Amino acid sequence: MNSEINHCMKLFNIIKPKAVKVPIIISSPHSGTYFPESIAEKFRPEMIEKPDDTDWFIDKLYDFASDLGITMISANYSRWVIDLNRDPASKPLYDDGRVITGLCPTTNFNGDPLYRNETPDEAEIDFRIKNWYRPYHDKIGELLEETKQQLGKALLFDAHSIRKVVPGIQKDPFPDLILGDNDGATASEALINATLGVLNKSKKTVEHNHPFKGGYITRSFGNPTENIHALQLEMAKTNYMDNSETQYHNERAEETRENLKQLFQELITILK
Repeated sequence: MNSEINHCMKLFNIIKPKAVKVPIIISSPHSGTYFPESIAEKFRPEMIEKPDDTDWFIDKLYDFASDLGITMISANYSRWVIDLNRDPASKPLYDDGRVITGLCPTTNFNGDPLYRNETPDEAEIDFRIKNWYRPYHDKIGELLEETKQQLGKALLFDAHSIRKVVPGIQKDPFPDLILGDNDGATASEALINATLGVLNKSKKTVEHNHPFKGGYITRSFGNPTENIHALQLEMAKTNYMDNSETQYHNERAEETRENLKQLFQELITILK
């Protein structure tokens, strides 16, 4: 296993700003699709061939960010290897009866099993935390602290997507956009209101903290009293993918990208 760590692909990509740096870091923890060979062989083949809980193309959707001076970090490993947006102690983020996928998921969002037989034991989970989870979180912490030291403040923007309908979470279709800030705890009121203001001007349906309040990344890093803010934006995949939610849709994506650009321009203004 150790040799596999040394020879497999890097854990994440860092895209540095092309323009003058602004105090925003975008995180895409669920757009990765890589499975280490030793783990892949334990999965049911039909599941690993199509890791459907992936936030497909989110890193591509936001690739304009560097032109605005924004730093971006995106994970390369699949969330089914280890979910970077879950509590490392596997404490559930919600208690409303929805399917809760774990730190090292054994089912998908609808409760379908991922593994052939053997699921990760405690030692395996500890290994994945040390080698694949901690480095991503440590890097986010480093980027935020570095940005705060340079610019006096920092905003972490955690970018996600989900199928329009996931019965394991809720029966009704999701709105287009869901802003999460853990009920106002992870970012300043000014940043939250500015974000909602821009999102509500779009042609999309918008919800705030329902059904997602922000995952572990948003909740653990957001500390507005220390000038480190965090927001999560969940979006239905139909905002930038086709109706099958399997292919990137250029026209839909471009409209969404324009909405996002307007949002970040507003946030940059607020953060000055």
